[in-house]
Order: sequence, then C-alpha cells, then structure tokens
Amino acid sequence: MNRIPTTRNRRVLAVIGLALIGSIPALSAAADIAPAYKGILSSVSDGSASHAVRLDRHILVDQFGYRPNDPKVAVIRDPKQGFDANDHFVPEDSYEVRRSDDSSVLFTGQPTPWKGGEVETSSGDRGWWLDFSKVTTPGKYFVFDVANKRRSPTFSIGQRVYTDVLKAAVRMYYYQRSGFAKSAPLADACWQDAAAYAGPNQDTQARDITDPNNRAKVKDLSGGWFDAGDTNKYVTNALRPVHQLLTAYQENPAAFTDDFNIPESGNGIPDLLDEVRWETAWLKKMQYPDGSAALKVGSTVYVKASPPSSDTEARYYVPACSSSTIAVAGMFAHAAYVYRGIPALAAEATDLQSRAVKAWSHYQQVEPKQTQCDSGAVKVGGADLKAEDQGRQAVVAAIYLLATEGGAGYADYIKAHYKELRPYHDMGWSRYESEQGEALLFYTTLAAADPKTAQAILADFKSDAHSGNGVYGLSQDDLYRNLLHPTQYHWGSNEVRANYGNTNVEALLHAGDERNSYETRALDTLHYFQGVNPFGKVYLTNMYGYGATSSVNEIFHQWFRADCNRLICTTTRWSNAIDSQCGPAPGYLPGGPVSDPSAAGVPATLVPPAAQPPQKGYRESSSDEHKSWVFNEPSIVYQAAYVQLLARFAN
Repeated sequence: MNRIPTTRNRRVLAVIGLALIGSIPALSAAADIAPAYKGILSSVSDGSASHAVRLDRHILVDQFGYRPNDPKVAVIRDPKQGFDANDHFVPEDSYEVRRSDDSSVLFTGQPTPWKGGEVETSSGDRGWWLDFSKVTTPGKYFVFDVANKRRSPTFSIGQRVYTDVLKAAVRMYYYQRSGFAKSAPLADACWQDAAAYAGPNQDTQARDITDPNNRAKVKDLSGGWFDAGDTNKYVTNALRPVHQLLTAYQENPAAFTDDFNIPESGNGIPDLLDEVRWETAWLKKMQYPDGSAALKVGSTVYVKASPPSSDTEARYYVPACSSSTIAVAGMFAHAAYVYRGIPALAAEATDLQSRAVKAWSHYQQVEPKQTQCDSGAVKVGGADLKAEDQGRQAVVAAIYLLATEGGAGYADYIKAHYKELRPYHDMGWSRYESEQGEALLFYTTLAAADPKTAQAILADFKSDAHSGNGVYGLSQDDLYRNLLHPTQYHWGSNEVRANYGNTNVEALLHAGDERNSYETRALDTLHYFQGVNPFGKVYLTNMYGYGATSSVNEIFHQWFRADCNRLICTTTRWSNAIDSQCGPAPGYLPGGPVSDPSAAGVPATLVPPAAQPPQKGYRESSSDEHKSWVFNEPSIVYQAAYVQLLARFAN
C-alpha cells in the first residue's frame, strides 16, 4: 500500500491536464488527491449528462469509510469564528449518497441542524448532521448536496475498510526504529535510510553522561524507537506505548496479523508484537545486572540532521534511576504475560519475567525515590517521574507481576495502593496515563485477584461511565460528535482524544449496559481523526495512497521537515507531501490542536493556531520559529493511543 509519492504527483499532473481540457469522464478516486489542487479539480463529471460535482470541504465524512452496520453521520460545517470565519456554507434540504463510479443514488435524506443552529464554542462552527446509516452495501460513495452540486470526499463501505490504515499506523514504529536500516523492499524508495547511530561513540558505544571519560561504563544501547520528532530514546516515555500496544493486542489479536510489511513479517508472530519486541530488546540493554535501568539515550546538542543516519553526534545515556527501574518492571512483566501466549516467544517471556522481578526488587530498595536523575544535559525532554508517579507505576508493575509470577506480596501491594492510580484522581477512566486504568481493569480478570478488590474496581469504573462527565457515550454536545473538554486542548491533545475513544471501548468490555452508545462514541472518535473535524483532514501524514482526500502533509520531525533558518524555510525531499518529492512517511499522528499555543511559546502572530477556537488551534508547520513541536510533532505515545482505537474496528 505504500505508494511512492512521486507516482502520486505524476497522477495529480495527469488529472490536472484532463481537468483543463474538460475530458474527465466520471468521478473517480483520481479526483481525491489533495487540498492543494482543490480549485483546479473543482469541476468533475459525476457520471450523468447534466450535473457537475464539486468537491467541497464543508461536507465531512470519514475519508477511509465505514463498516456496513456501523452508524454513519456526515457533518456539514458553516464556519463562524476563527481563521476561516468568512468561509460560509449553507446546505440545501436534499442530500444524497451516490456511488462514485456511476453516480447512482442509494439514499436521499435531509440534514438536521445541530442544536437548532447554535455556534459551537469549541470549533467556532455551526452545522448539520446527515445520518445515512441505512446505506450498508459495500462499495465506494460520496455524499452529494443536490441543489448546490457539491460533494464530500469519496469513502468506502466494507467490513475491512480500516485494515490497511492500521498497517500504515503501526508501520510508523518501523520508521522510528533506531539502529536499523530502512531498505527496499520494505521501505519505499522515498523513506529509505541507513542504520542511524551506529557510528563511533554513538549508540553501540554510548557513554555515561555523569562519567563520560570512563571507558568501563561504555554500553551498547542500540535499538529501540526514536521517541518523537527527535531521535532520543526514553525509558519512561516508552511506558504508555509499550503497555498500550500490548493491551491493543490483548483486546483484538485478530487485527494484528503477520503481514504488516516489516522485517519480521512472515515469521509466525503477529507483527505488532514483533514491533514491541524491538523496543523491549532495547529496554533489556538499558537494564543493569542488579535490576536497575538507565533512563534515556541521546545527544548533548539539538540535532537537525536529516535523514537520521547523517547524524554523527556522540550519544550518551543517563544512568540508573528509580523511575526507569519501576518502568521496566511493569513493561517487562506485561510483555512476559503477552509473549508467553506465543509458543515461539516462551523463552523470551521467561527472561522478561525474571528481569521484571529483579527490577521490582531493586526499586523497592531505593529510598527515597530518585526524582532528579535527568540534569537535562542529554537533550531534549526531561525523563524523570515524580515520586507519586513512580508509586503508580509500581501498582501497574505489581498487577502484571501478579499475572505472571503470582505471590501474596504483589497482591497485598495492589490492595494497599490501587486507589493511588490516575482513574481515582480524574474523570474518565483512561483518558490520561492510560496504562494505569487498563491495568486496573486487567486485574479484575485475574484468577489471582482479590475478589472484593476486583468488584470494587469494576463498580468504580461503572460509576465513572455513568457519571455524565462527557467522556462516555454519544456526544450530542459537540458538532463533530466528539466532545473533548476545553482543558484537554493542550500539547498532545490528539492522544487524549484517542483515549476518550479507548475508554469507551473499555466500557464496551466492562460496563456494557449502554453498549451501542459506547461503541458509537468510540467510532465517532475514529471518524474525527479520519476526516470529520474542522479542517476536513485526516490527522495522519501522507495517506493519499490509502484513500484520503486530504491528510497531514507536514510535521515537526527531525527527518521529515523543512530546512528552516529562522523564518525562512527551504523545501526538503521530505518536508511536505504536496510540495516536495516525497513528504513524510505515511501514518504519523501529530500532537493536534492546542487552545492556548502562545502559552507554550508559539508566536501570537501565527494564525492559526493562535487566536482560535480550541479545535482550530492547529497548523501544519515544521519551523522552529513557530515552535511547531507544540502542535505538529508526532510521538510514539500519541501513535499508540490511535493504534489501539483503530484496532478495535479493523478486523
């Protein structure tokens, strides 16, 4: 599915040429190329003799599509506030769902005004909903405004419309692999690169930042995933993605087949687990013989080398810390539990279980807990955890150790401390620090769990699901059917949004009394990421080869970014999916909208994301001057939340 962008660009030029001479015979996927060509591709025959079809970004659908029996609601938007306040659109009464190949009509309906025509404060838009759930026949379609002669992007209906999208999203981790060459045929010609950080004094010869001249402390810390747009590696930042991806597999193993086009494909092990194993193999290198674990690996300078293999800076590690030690205890125990279900991974599971016990024991001996291990000498972000957060991770580790190791010590620790976890200090069970809420619910399934404690946790979860806090169930209070509370529009809001969907999936599994409502909310969250949002954009990079009409073209990433010197940016091979030869690799999820970007240093003159309703606090940029990492940087953490949500509906 990874089509070379240069081929796509040639296709764009061909379509433009046909459009200019008026000879496009029928609406097809070729018309759904990218927003840059919206004006040129504005008049395309829809297969009839008397009607023209104009693609209009006010008519929003999931650009990948819908499963046959799922709810299907198009959102029609009329901007009233924000950067696009003058871009008005008013739908007519008659709307149709038409086949994209012959323009035959399968459904006719009338849009319903959202809240009687109110302007939603979160987006600055008013709008309408068009429910076309009655369309269940597999095929490719578009929503058509009959009087205005405007259409939505095309979309598919089918049982497996998200399968290839899931593969692209998981393959993000392949491109984030450190110390591993991305080569043909697995890597597209556009995104091939030699192994990064394999040179002298780099990851195979990393030095202790606290004692850099001591050759006895040089360690091979190669492997693992780049954390985000930077290429550093953090043990504590691996917590959520490792746990969340493992949980995603536990919930939906059938979604993760052995054909995701990664190096391990075809080895008889689900490719998602192979990808997590790449990270756990690195985490094992970070562990010392006594069970403690080093904290992070990276450079002492801010690096802009692109591609990553061109970076020759020396690499250092931050040595053992109680926060990283308890982090690996939980990750190793969770991985051991999942891996032992795969016969080929039995020995690996045993090793990880032993390592988890060692890490747990070492952590318990460290008092007081270490909270200032990271001096900041190794860039970029800090990797320390507060003492209370380390305590929470100890409960998570105890749960998975109870599952793999058993023992009264772990059981007693959980009973004594489980209410310290995030779900008991927030509304919405797993919208933040998702690994904690998920671990608690997993605990309730264990035969070794204390029955009264398990019953109390389930009762507390159901109470949260029934509280009317806006996290659960069909979201009538949001035009885009996906309420995110105003204070959640911060750095990394897309992760929180995905976890709103994931915690509704948890409600499906553990509080199924309102099953349809929970499932609809989770699906609406997925649709938001895939086109039903104020930008009419798929919040994944370069997904045109997967059926997207408009997707993210540019992100803040060391590899895939423009070459910016203050306010002047020069296009690179990877900087933009439309304007450059390749653009970023497909499938990366950026951080997302921020309600007050200026508070994080984004210039107040950069509109958007500044001075916008929260849902419009986003912009495609890779400029340092713009502080683009605040809203447009991807992360292995954000990605895991989306992958988990998508997997629920991909098989």
